[in-house]
Amino acid sequence: MPKIPNRASPLPPEERKAAIIDAVIPAMIEHGAALTSRQIAEAAGVAEGTIFRVFGDKETLLREAADVYLDPAPVRASLAEIDPALSLEAKVSRILGVLRQRFHGVISIMSAIGYTGSEPPHVRNPKPGQKWEYVSIVARLVEPELDRLNVPAEHVAPFIRLVAFAMSIPGFTVEASFDDDTLTRLIVYGIAGDTTAGNEDAARKRAARALVGAGAPARDAQADDTAHDLERTPSC
Repeated sequence: MPKIPNRASPLPPEERKAAIIDAVIPAMIEHGAALTSRQIAEAAGVAEGTIFRVFGDKETLLREAADVYLDPAPVRASLAEIDPALSLEAKVSRILGVLRQRFHGVISIMSAIGYTGSEPPHVRNPKPGQKWEYVSIVARLVEPELDRLNVPAEHVAPFIRLVAFAMSIPGFTVEASFDDDTLTRLIVYGIAGDTTAGNEDAARKRAARALVGAGAPARDAQADDTAHDLERTPSC
């Protein structure tokens, strides 16, 4: 009589819960608000009934998964691993890449749980010193280039975050979608461009030409005047 192979031992409840959460997060990012119970079960490799036995309901699972994803610690760890010896351009590009991926995920996750405006737990109750940790990590990374910067090192992190967040909002990328290299040039020009008296216009025109050449639609036939026109345009 053939020997029946041993079945894998079931995971302890907390481990099973954590495994389901880890499996469902990518599905939340991919599908957002359209995520179904069937897709959740398929992503986790379990029956739909298991989801309800472990979490009680779909909404509880999604909220707990969102809690895990919104923890900023893994993102900050990724930023801290960037080599400070890289060029300023390479460091800004890597920071930008991490943040764009992060914001894309956050927007999808919040959509999946039906975000209504209340702040998630990691924002409501930050750990002591957590608020400035991201700024400190980026400031340490750009410290070797202090002589190139036109702004304090502590301002670099918010600049990059603003650009990364804006490019993660679908409605903001209708006219053009910029890759990390193009956005890196824009940021580095802003924080480390040549601002000596008399050189501002030439530097702005060079930046405008670089953006148009990378695929941004020119709003004016005279590309050299694009940056000067934008400077006089009120903010949206």
